Amino acid sequence: MRKASKKAKFDIHEAIAVLRRVIPNFREPHVTQEAKRRDPFRVLISCIISLRTKDDVTAASSRRLFAKARTPKSMAALEEAEIAKLIYPAGFYRQKAKQIRQICRDLLDKHDGNVPDEIDTLLELHGVGRKTANLVVTMGFQKPGICVDVHVHRISNRWGYVNTPTPDKTEMALRNKLPAKYWLEINDLLVTYGQNICTPVSPKCSLCELSQMCPQKNVDRTR
Repeated sequence: MRKASKKAKFDIHEAIAVLRRVIPNFREPHVTQEAKRRDPFRVLISCIISLRTKDDVTAASSRRLFAKARTPKSMAALEEAEIAKLIYPAGFYRQKAKQIRQICRDLLDKHDGNVPDEIDTLLELHGVGRKTANLVVTMGFQKPGICVDVHVHRISNRWGYVNTPTPDKTEMALRNKLPAKYWLEINDLLVTYGQNICTPVSPKCSLCELSQMCPQKNVDRTR
């Protein structure tokens, strides 16, 4: 249960500094690793595969798919069933295979085979939501944006930094509150921390260096 001892006031600057220091101790999410290639297409496809899928499965599925096809043209040429087989057992792999093939066709037909670098244009692609669009813009193009997935949404609310019911609303709240200098890195930091320490159920607060200032909003059990 949450300790009753008095907490220090939460400080976003201190929190980011701590996360920057401890994150190198953990394995980076696969999509972050893909981003280092500076290939927006790989970021886009890896992000689609990663939705509702464990990171190790995302990594293996992405490697198999990119070994077979590395561009929108070569991927669009694959049969939907082959894409599904390559990304299995990613969650909803059949639906994702259909989505990936359609996105590749759209990129070829509407964007000369290039991935758009604007959020609103990315949202026009088949099945692409705000999380994926922001991830492509920030990690694929290094342009300002805030990618909010379940980890960013959960942790920023646990901190009491925002008070929002959904990831989309968290994104808008962070755009209004989070200093711009942290926008590009906030997803990387909180996804990695959320997978390793600030987990969805029973977070490892005894190991968290932010525990003395984190109000642990909506946290009932900790480790």
